[in-house]
Order: sequence, then C-alpha cells, then structure tokens
Amino acid sequence: MDNRFFEVNRISFTDDELPEEGAEHNRALHLVVKCEGHYVKRVMVDGGSSVDICSLSTLQGMRINTDRIRPSNLRIRAFDGSARDTIEEINLTMMIGPVDFEIIFQVVDMDTSYNFLLGRPWIHMAQAVPSILHQMVRFEHNRQEIIVHGEDESSIY
Repeated sequence: MDNRFFEVNRISFTDDELPEEGAEHNRALHLVVKCEGHYVKRVMVDGGSSVDICSLSTLQGMRINTDRIRPSNLRIRAFDGSARDTIEEINLTMMIGPVDFEIIFQVVDMDTSYNFLLGRPWIHMAQAVPSILHQMVRFEHNRQEIIVHGEDESSIY
C-alpha cells in the first residue's frame, strides 16, 4: 500500500478556527497584502484560476512604473466563460504575511471584484493551503507555519 496515505499532514484546519458565523458564511477568501510598498485589500485567493491576475486600474492606482510592464499574448477565460486577451504582464513583489513573493501577474483591462487574484501559480509556488471555509491560508516558510487570515469588515487598511 502507498505510504502517502498514512503520512500525518503538517497543515490542517480545525472547527475552532472557523469564522464567528461558523460554516454559514458564503464569502470568498480575500487577503490584505503589501505590494510594492502599498497596502492592498481585496486580494482574492482562488484555486480555480490558472493564472495570477491584476487589473490595469489597480496598477494605475499604485502608480507602477510602466517600464516594468511587458507585452503578453496569453488568452484567459473570464468567470463568465468569455475569452479575454491579457494586455500585459508584470512581476511584482507582494508581501503575504511576513513573506515576500515575486509573482508574475497577467494584467487585464476589465472591471473585477478584486484588486489582485492569486491563483494556482502563487498557491503552488508558496505551497499554500487556502481554506475558504476557515477564511485563512497557511503555508510553510523557513520551517515555520505561516497563517494569514482573510480580511473582514473590521479590517483596517
């Protein structure tokens, strides 16, 4: 029998860590992060996305130097199923919890409900385990478990 089935998981979630309303919520997992010196709210973690996404308006609001933006010809499928071309991509340094990550974002010129979307590329790079139910993401860094809680209505920006 495969020994992988008998390993003890190092990262887990318990019922004690559920949000105040318990499992009754229907919220997406949004984080507050620091990106290029700016605190940014509404950073959505979505394991269903095959790319990390940033809206053009978010970059403009952060006044990111356009010399860092490079052309991209990647085609993505939007939530509504429509195909969209990304216009650019950019490498950004994003501090998630106490850890800096260099992330390649696809830049889209469309209205989004988030400022950044962290999809499978970041989740896999960080070896993160997000829990939408528990409204947190966990990952290991320098042999320490890092826990980043999702933003809520009482978050201060």
